[in-house]
Amino acid sequence: MRRGFGRFTPDPFVVAVGMTLVTLVAGALAVGDGGLVRAVRLWSAAGGLWSLLAFAGQMALMLTLGTALAAAPPVRRGLEALARLAPGPRRLVGLVAFVSCTLCLFNWSLGLVCGAMFARTAGDEARRRGLPLHYPLLCAAGYAGMMVWHGGLSGTAPLKATTLADLTEVLGPELAARVGPIGLSDSLLGGLNLAVTIGLWLLAPLVFMALTPAAGADPDPHPAPPSGHVLNDMPPETGPEAHAPSDTTGLDRLERSPLVVWSLALPAAAALVFAVGDTAGAAIDLNAINLALWVLALVLHGRPDAFVRACDAGARASAGILLLFPLYGGIMGVMKGTGLAAALAGLFAAADPRVFTTLTFVSAGFLNLFVPSGGGQWAVQGPIVMSAALGRGVDPTHAMLAIAYGDQWTNMLQPFWAVPLLAITGVRARDIIGYCTLWMFAGGLWIAACLLLASL
Repeated sequence: MRRGFGRFTPDPFVVAVGMTLVTLVAGALAVGDGGLVRAVRLWSAAGGLWSLLAFAGQMALMLTLGTALAAAPPVRRGLEALARLAPGPRRLVGLVAFVSCTLCLFNWSLGLVCGAMFARTAGDEARRRGLPLHYPLLCAAGYAGMMVWHGGLSGTAPLKATTLADLTEVLGPELAARVGPIGLSDSLLGGLNLAVTIGLWLLAPLVFMALTPAAGADPDPHPAPPSGHVLNDMPPETGPEAHAPSDTTGLDRLERSPLVVWSLALPAAAALVFAVGDTAGAAIDLNAINLALWVLALVLHGRPDAFVRACDAGARASAGILLLFPLYGGIMGVMKGTGLAAALAGLFAAADPRVFTTLTFVSAGFLNLFVPSGGGQWAVQGPIVMSAALGRGVDPTHAMLAIAYGDQWTNMLQPFWAVPLLAITGVRARDIIGYCTLWMFAGGLWIAACLLLASL
């Protein structure tokens, strides 16, 4: 199965280029005369190709700092100790999936980076113990949480629907007033989301454990690579005594001084506490995660020179993010500007109320392949779906959650979000796509079943 999918899965950059061409042609056909010129203009405009530059910078910094944190000796030892808790291959794979899903329920970016870190460490542990384990399976398990995140505490649509102001920003004043604010007690803590999300959280380890071959049954164990990866490029020890020259100058001592570390770490930590405390946790966004990673990596390395060396290794792995994210920004610009996204979002809007949320979920999953952003998808699909839901007597909360579930569902096929994991773990997209697809099918069946039951 894994070889079958991998044989037809190109590099994420090739996928992004292909999707760009398909979107430009589809956009040109949707517009009609002069459509290709308009599509290219939309693709290259500030709201297209360059619309995700800030986000790309955030993700590149996250990968850089996350790699530095993973290279810190205390973190290495902690992850290794956690990996040692699993007595065999199946439980090791299940543990990685469980950790990934748990962290993504708190914050998707935390789960994405730390899930990849733990998968890498678990692969090293399997190789050290001689466990015949297919390393890409561990990496796919580390990515499993990205199919759970939108039902957790960082879910974009549920968080953006809690106030009338946020709803108005997406739905417009008239529709927002008809829908009304949707409290977290009804969305994230409601019966439907608890059933879907807890079910996925428990199902993920079981699915990945079931995918783990029995001892001796895997003809190609594919162990974790012993070298040639950004984390392995780091020195084995980056403590105060590592790489200390025998003859030092005052400048050398300054570059290794913990005083420099604490001069930045203390005000940065205070700023993080103030930002989160002043908004009762609502400021836990990408910037807050990056600042937390920065403080932790800086303090745990203990020295400026060790921290900078660790960041250099992560920065070299950020090329994929910097190349892919503008392409997806262009795709999103064409999809929105030509009306393709709205047409796709409304494809199932006339469905029977009993299957309305299930078909919304499916359409959201397909739209996610072209608009791989929870916030962007809510902005595009939200007004159409919420208006149709009110017209057919469907619970707006369930309609909103169906969009959220579709957005997270096809993350398993979308290379956009997998790029940080691929860089941290050193695997290729084709290596993990088979496992991710099987997890997508299993999780999708669970989500669809819950939506159908809730509609009866």
